[in-house]
Amino acid sequence: MRQASELVEGYRTGALSPVEATQEALDAIERYDAQVNAFVLVDAEGALAAAKESEARWHAGTPLGPGDGVPTSIKDALWTKGWPTLRGSTMIDAAGPWDEDAPSVARLRETGAVFLGKTTTPEYSWKGVTDSYTYGATGNPWDPSKTSGGSSGGSATAVGLGMGVWSLGTDGGGSVRIPAAFTGTVALKPTYGLIPLFPPSAFGTLSHAGPMTRTVRDAAALLDVVTGFDSRDWSAMPTPGRSFLDGLDDGIAGLRIGFSVDLGFVDNQAEVAALVRTAVGVLESLGAEVTEVDPGFADPIDAFNVLWWSGAAKVLSAYTVDDRVDPGLRRVAELGAAYSASDFLDATAVRMDLGSLMGRFHERYDVLVTPTLPITAFPVGQDVPDGSASPDWTAWTPYTYPFNLTQQPALSVPCGFTSAGLPVGLQVVAPRHADARTLRVGQAYQAATDWHLRTPTLEAQ
Repeated sequence: MRQASELVEGYRTGALSPVEATQEALDAIERYDAQVNAFVLVDAEGALAAAKESEARWHAGTPLGPGDGVPTSIKDALWTKGWPTLRGSTMIDAAGPWDEDAPSVARLRETGAVFLGKTTTPEYSWKGVTDSYTYGATGNPWDPSKTSGGSSGGSATAVGLGMGVWSLGTDGGGSVRIPAAFTGTVALKPTYGLIPLFPPSAFGTLSHAGPMTRTVRDAAALLDVVTGFDSRDWSAMPTPGRSFLDGLDDGIAGLRIGFSVDLGFVDNQAEVAALVRTAVGVLESLGAEVTEVDPGFADPIDAFNVLWWSGAAKVLSAYTVDDRVDPGLRRVAELGAAYSASDFLDATAVRMDLGSLMGRFHERYDVLVTPTLPITAFPVGQDVPDGSASPDWTAWTPYTYPFNLTQQPALSVPCGFTSAGLPVGLQVVAPRHADARTLRVGQAYQAATDWHLRTPTLEAQ
C-alpha cells in the first residue's frame, strides 16, 4: 500500500495518477467493506470526478496543495459539505442542510484531497468500539469477527485495508488511538486546539480531531494539512510555523524516555506487556535514554467519567429518546444528568492537577511511553471484553483517556502481533505543543521495524 508521499511524488513526475490511486481505493472498498463495514457513505462518482480534476491540476503544474489527489475518508462525526453527518444516530435529520465543512474538512478540501466517503462511528462517538443501530458494527481488518475499536473504528479499518490513504477521526478519550492499536495502524491525538473543531463537541475540551494513517510519515503530512487556524473554534491554536515533516527523521539519540508498562495501576495481557517492552528496547537501541518509571498519578477514571457522562447527558437532552438510541448511551446519560455542578468542578480539579503533574514529569522526561491498550481486540458487537467487571468502555482503556484530560499529544504506532495474530499498539505521549516530538519517536521506531508494513490478508468477497 502506497504512502501519501509516494502518491504525491508520483503525481508530480507523472508516474502515478490521482485517478489510478482513487480507483485503487474504491476497488478496495468494493472488495472488503461488506465484511468490515468501515463506510456509511461512499461517493465513487464524486471521488473519481475530483480525482480527474486533481490529475488535470498536476499535469498543468498547479496542484492546490500537498494533499492534492490523496484518497481520503472522513469520520461521520465531522461536518462535510454536501453529505449528511449522522454521527451513527437515528436522531439526526439526514435532510440537513449540509452546507458547511468542519475546519479540518475544509482544509482537506482546500488542498485538493479526494473525498471517498464517510466512515462508521458509534452513536455520537460515545464509546470505545464502533457499532450503532443506524449502521451496525465495524470489524477488524485482521479478523472481522473482532472489533475495530472506536469510536473512529471505521477510519482505522479503512486505512488498514487500503480503502484510502488518509482518514480523519476524532478522539475524546482514545477514539483514534484505540482503533489504531486494535488494527495495527497509526493515529495521533494532537495537542488540544491544534486541529480546530466546529461545531464544538458536547464532550467539551476532551475532544480532539486527529490523523489516521498506516505510517507516521503520512500522519505528519496529514497533520500539516488540517492544522490551519479557523476562527469558528474559540480555542483554535495559530497555524503552525513549520511542517511536521521537518525533523521527522532526526532520530532520538539522547532523548529522555520515561517508560511505564502499567502506569502503576493497569493489568496488561502478558503478550501486550512483552511486545511493548521489546519495542522500548528498540527505542533504547536507537540511542534514547530509557528509564522505567511511573508518572505517579492514580487512575483518573472517576473524574473522566463525570466529564464524559455529563457530555452524554448533554447530547441526549436535545432529543426525544427512544429505543433506537444505544442503550449504553442512555445509561451513561442518565448517570451524567445526576451529577451536580460541584461534581463537574471536582472532576475538573482532578484534571488540572493531573495536567500539572504531567507538566512536572516532562521536565525530567521528553516523552512518556506506554502500551496504547492493555488488551487486544475482542469480539465485535460488544462494548467491553468478555469477563469485564464493568459495563463501561473506560474500564479497558486506562492508557488513553488520561491524556485527553491533560490535552497532551499522544501517538499510537503498531509494535507487533500476538500469537493469535492480533495487533498491539505502543503509545508515545509528549508535553502539550510537542506534537512533532511524538511523531519523531514514532518515525524512529517505524524506521527500525516493519510492523507498519504488514498488511491484512482478508480475502475479497
